[in-house]
Amino acid sequence: MKIGIGSDHAGCGLKARIVQHLAAAGHQVTDVGTDSPDRSVDYPVYARKVAQSVASGDLELGILVCGTGIGMSIAANKIDGIRAALIHDHVTARMARMHNNANVICMGARLLAAEYAIDLVDQFLSCPFEQRHQRRLDLITDIERGG
Repeated sequence: MKIGIGSDHAGCGLKARIVQHLAAAGHQVTDVGTDSPDRSVDYPVYARKVAQSVASGDLELGILVCGTGIGMSIAANKIDGIRAALIHDHVTARMARMHNNANVICMGARLLAAEYAIDLVDQFLSCPFEQRHQRRLDLITDIERGG
């Protein structure tokens, strides 16, 4: 699977661990940065890069990591076609995919242990979208288009 990942300075350590895990699992990972916790950066820049690549179809899914995941989810959801979900446990990881067909997940590096966060990524990736929820996604798309 083609997965994009980005983080701000607070999330770059967790991002690196997730990239390593995904690559070892055979996924094609595009890391848009940042790579250093030593310099403060603006999370919307990285959210935009990943979200635009997912929306355009260049990437299948995206993962965004910042301190809490909140800012990344807000920024990513500004891109048409993105359904970014803030996840923090197994239920939100599974439901983001199964009920909402999220194409980007966001996590907080200051809130989740690395191994737990990696497990949440695996939960998300392993769940199929349940088509019975498509009507609701169509309503969300209608809102996006100004309807």
